Amino acid sequence: MSNERTGLYEGMFLFPQSATANLQAAIDHLKEILEKCNVSVINFSKWDDRRLAYEIDGNKRGVYFLVYFNAPTAMMSDLERRCNQSEEIIRMMVTRAEHIPTEIIEANEGSQALKDEINLRGEQKTDSGKSANSKVSRKTDEKVATAPKDETKEPVAAEETAPEVAETAEIEEVTEA
Repeated sequence: MSNERTGLYEGMFLFPQSATANLQAAIDHLKEILEKCNVSVINFSKWDDRRLAYEIDGNKRGVYFLVYFNAPTAMMSDLERRCNQSEEIIRMMVTRAEHIPTEIIEANEGSQALKDEINLRGEQKTDSGKSANSKVSRKTDEKVATAPKDETKEPVAAEETAPEVAETAEIEEVTEA
C-alpha cells in the first residue's frame, strides 16, 4: 500500500475552435495527457463552444471540456506542465472538487452526448461531400432573368433598372390623373 494522497479535482480545458472539426482527436489528446499523469477520470464532457472574452493566440472562439477526476496530489504539477507544453490546449484550470456533491458531478456526465455529437459531425461531413455535386444557381443569372427586356440594350441586372422602372410608373400615374 502506498501513502500517496489522492484528491478529487475538476479540470476545465480550453481548445481552439478548430478542434470542433475533429473532436475525437482533441478528446484523445486530453485523455492521453490525463493517463500519463495517473488520473482516473470520473466524468468527461464537452462543456461549451463559445466566444472568448479576449483573443488568445489568435483564437476568438474556443471549445471547453469539463473533466472530474481523481489524481495523486503529487501529479498535479506534472499535469499542469504537460498541458502547458501541449500545442493543442490553449488554457487549463484545475481546482479541488471535494466540496462538490456527487449528484452534481454525475449530472454533468456528457460522454454519451459527446459521442453523439462526434457521430453527427461525421455524418454531416459525408453528407456535405455528397451534396457538393448538386446544382448551384447564380444570383446574377436570376437578376438578368427578372430584368425587363429591351432589344436595343444588353441585359442589365434588375437592381440597376429598378429606379428607372419606379420613375416611369410614377410618371404614368401622373399623366393618367
